[in-house]
Amino acid sequence: MAMHSDRRFVNIALIGFMGTGKTSVGRLVADQLHFEFLDTDDIIETQRGLTIAEIFSTDGEPAFRGLELKLVGELASRTKTVIATGGGLPAQPGNVSGLKTHALVVCLWASPEKIWERVKNQTHRPLLHDPDPQKKIRELLAAREPFYKQADVLLNTELRSVREVAQQVVHQFRLESSRR
Repeated sequence: MAMHSDRRFVNIALIGFMGTGKTSVGRLVADQLHFEFLDTDDIIETQRGLTIAEIFSTDGEPAFRGLELKLVGELASRTKTVIATGGGLPAQPGNVSGLKTHALVVCLWASPEKIWERVKNQTHRPLLHDPDPQKKIRELLAAREPFYKQADVLLNTELRSVREVAQQVVHQFRLESSRR
């Protein structure tokens, strides 16, 4: 995949659907590279003093997406950071291109079945409070797929351990950084 030579790879951004392992993979990658780890959902929760679920129910999803966009802009000033993003963040205009100005963007991928298996017992996911959560996952995944595919690297996490996925991410980052 041809990369634009004017890009700086000082960070790594992990995008992908919930349950694909962004947080667990991101923490390991950060450890291995001696980078800081940030989760955009955590930062927004801290900034607002509310959980993501509460922001969704009190302010609505558009307000939450606005907070994400603002945060993506602020992340451009960082270096040596692994950024795990919320699942819907890439679907908002400007977010992926914003991340690409400073980060290698890696999308972690898994099938709707695998995702459901991983997240079905997690109560903190606002999008799963749906009468048919499996259908909802399939719909959202299909809608977000074109945005996820804008990533520099796509990694299927289905049959790989967190450790293996993290090693792949580190490898890709070192490869791209060395080409600069």
